[in-house]
Amino acid sequence: MATQEGNLFDRIGGELGLERLLADFYDRVLADAELAHFFARSSMDKVRRMQREFFGAALDGPQVYSGLSLSWVHSGRGITTHHFNLFGQHLLATLSESGIDEVDVREVVHRISVHKNDITGEGY
Repeated sequence: MATQEGNLFDRIGGELGLERLLADFYDRVLADAELAHFFARSSMDKVRRMQREFFGAALDGPQVYSGLSLSWVHSGRGITTHHFNLFGQHLLATLSESGIDEVDVREVVHRISVHKNDITGEGY
């Protein structure tokens, strides 16, 4: 098995790669009628900034997530497993179409998916 060079953050393209991925990803999410309403009253600048921190930290980048706990931020918003899965499908499609190695695509999705219960409130 070949070892991959650099950490996951570097392999997705570093800061510029993360910026492109999040821009493409949120274009998809906001175009999805089942997800867009969750962001209707949110500052997308703040959402993007927090997501940059969250994804960067989750992918071994230099970012530190400075936001509130995920369970607190998402509590009471009505986000179900179905919504989380739609979000994940958009993430998977964005990553897959970006040319990132398939192993890294799976690792990114895994690192984000482990937060499902915090976002949906299930399992508490």
